[in-house]
Amino acid sequence: MRSVNIFLSIFAVCLKADFIISTDTLDWWQTSVIYQIWPRSFKDTNSDGNGDLKGIEEKADYLKDLGIGTVWLSPIYESPMRDMGYDISDFKAIHPMFGTMADFDSLRDKLHSLGMKLVLDFVPNHSSDEHEWFIKSVQRIDPYTDYYVWQDPKGWFNETTPLPPNNWTGPFEQSLWSYHPTRKQFYVRQFAREQPDLNYRNEKVVEEMMNVMRFWLDKGVDGLRMDAVIHLVEDDRFLDEPLVSSLLFSGKPAYMAFDHKYTQCLPETYEMFHQFRKLADSYKEKDGQTRALMLEIGTMPTIENTMRFYGNKSYPISHIPFNFLLMDFLNDTSTAQDFHYFINKWMDNMPEGGWPNWMLGNHDRMRIADRYVPSSVDSMNTLLLLLPGTPVVYNGEELGMNNVKLRWDQITDVYALVVDPLIYSTRSRDPERTPFQWDSSRHAGFSNTSGKTWLPVNPDYYRINVEIQKKDPKSHLNIYKNLIKLRSNDVFRLGDFKLYNVSEKILAFKRSLQNEIFIIMINLSNEEEVIDFKNTIKDVPNTNFKFALVSQNSEYEVGNELNTRNTFRIRPKSCIVLEAIKST
Repeated sequence: MRSVNIFLSIFAVCLKADFIISTDTLDWWQTSVIYQIWPRSFKDTNSDGNGDLKGIEEKADYLKDLGIGTVWLSPIYESPMRDMGYDISDFKAIHPMFGTMADFDSLRDKLHSLGMKLVLDFVPNHSSDEHEWFIKSVQRIDPYTDYYVWQDPKGWFNETTPLPPNNWTGPFEQSLWSYHPTRKQFYVRQFAREQPDLNYRNEKVVEEMMNVMRFWLDKGVDGLRMDAVIHLVEDDRFLDEPLVSSLLFSGKPAYMAFDHKYTQCLPETYEMFHQFRKLADSYKEKDGQTRALMLEIGTMPTIENTMRFYGNKSYPISHIPFNFLLMDFLNDTSTAQDFHYFINKWMDNMPEGGWPNWMLGNHDRMRIADRYVPSSVDSMNTLLLLLPGTPVVYNGEELGMNNVKLRWDQITDVYALVVDPLIYSTRSRDPERTPFQWDSSRHAGFSNTSGKTWLPVNPDYYRINVEIQKKDPKSHLNIYKNLIKLRSNDVFRLGDFKLYNVSEKILAFKRSLQNEIFIIMINLSNEEEVIDFKNTIKDVPNTNFKFALVSQNSEYEVGNELNTRNTFRIRPKSCIVLEAIKST
């Protein structure tokens, strides 16, 4: 595998010339660990069973102590909560469940006082059907008449059943069209029927959403994570999308069977996000502080279309288009070569000046402990935090929290309820959204409510929580803290990166900068592996190494030396970080 040195092109610095590279040239979104919080599940301070902004503020010191540089909040806006806040009825208001605008201001100030940045979710593709704009659009009240994408029925199946304008399908496995009996037309909705898509071919809509963005930037947020960006604009000819796969008749998702050439990644979509970027950059021109744009792309587009969301120097679009490759395509059965393929797929396709990012979990995906096995938690967190670029992490992964098995009557996720209730257990996103586990008290210290929390706390909270893990130097939490400290080293921010073909079961890579060398090794298998270092890591000078960090299940101790001229063992699902000992 080739060595990737993308960072050096960014700063016009060549290692071979022995220039001194400084992280002073890196921006905050490049040096931070970005920590996603699911606000409803983080900390409840008013005992209603729901997390709130005051709870996040109360735990800000925990985040600072962990080493987090940027806090990203999933939606906190006014919403009927049909899709957990991604159906927004007022883009400029805080949902009372989370608190008030004064609570938001207080949280922002607290995070900034601790040197942390604040990023909010921004949902440009759609609103709630309870938004004032949609209510007036249904009634054809100008200027809102065309704020959404409306079309007449293609025909009628019978006197009461209109036919959709075309065959467009959405991620929720439904027609992209919903009929509104009042307006007697269909509207586009990529997701739930309560989430109508905005019409970005309407200049008034563009200005409305620009004003929403200005509102939050003026409120002092440091960046925006933009949701569902590939769906922003649809083709205005409303042509049928071509069938490209027999999946339509296979029992697998019909959505995957179509080429979504008329509903995803249109040229107008890239242009719109370029305009959002220009607005964000205008704030930096005033005060020198970057407002970062982070785009949720997913893995549906081709890698070429995904990379286009970086833009380029003369036509910038996003600072970070989120990278879902490791999260969506790898699991406990994956080999080292599988990891190589998807790591290189991102690194090899990045445009010049692009900055990588990595994710292994979020509010829509199974937790690391479940997608792999609990004993792999440290290994996967090590991979995420020591790869080149920016890690985007999900709350609770630092503890090795597990998904919760929920009964049907406990499910709240619209995706599970809409798609197929019979198989909700494999589709629901609730299990990874359960309350954060702070201690061994009732409700895991998440809430003092005398009743139920909005989702059940995981029954394992008595043994997996912050309070217990703080006391154990070998806990997932303390290993996580040490990983974040380690990645503050310039080697992990600016250094060269190389993958090694050690074996099918051993994922190994090098981070190096000038005379500093770190080797990371992860045993992906459920068996002990023997490493022949000198015959597999051949480009490292003959030197001894010391253990800079080891997983909880490793047999080695931090600080001990390892003679790499001899073979050595690595336990199942464990990992080690080796640091070359400098000669004196």
